[in-house]
Amino acid sequence: MEPEQLIGYVAYLLPAIVVGIVAYYFFKGHTANEESRRRFLIQKEAQKTVLPTRMQAYERLTLLLERIDPNKLLIRVKPYSNSVEEYEKLLIKNIEQEFDHNITQQIYVSLECWNLIQTAKNATIHAIRQGAMHESDKTADAFREWMLRNFMEEVTPSQKALAYIKKEVGELF
Repeated sequence: MEPEQLIGYVAYLLPAIVVGIVAYYFFKGHTANEESRRRFLIQKEAQKTVLPTRMQAYERLTLLLERIDPNKLLIRVKPYSNSVEEYEKLLIKNIEQEFDHNITQQIYVSLECWNLIQTAKNATIHAIRQGAMHESDKTADAFREWMLRNFMEEVTPSQKALAYIKKEVGELF
């Protein structure tokens, strides 16, 4: 084979190779773009079903926080005896039942939000226990009044967690 023939073959093959390389990168970019588009459409469709479920979870957790808020809990749950210890147990039992009833909602909210809700629950229980120790020598009604007076003046753990839920829900839109 002569060098002139070899140069002729290369001259014919070089444009084909360049066109092949350009076509390869064009189709590679196109398929990647189509894959991204499909993922976006699937995610958008899933969002239509997931968003209402998440909103329902936020609603239920808001209700939980409202129900365990000491100001509302102490008004809703009345003592059935004069014993501070029994009333303390009753309040804590109510908080635990509310929390257990809504524990599955954690899969729909952020980890930070769920941790804040748990912290609010634990802080409320702690405050009730502290109040019961402080008012242990009095009646359940006196304990209840003392707790209501103390919580009326400050922001409760439930109110702090509720503010965070509102912020997180606001970020969804």
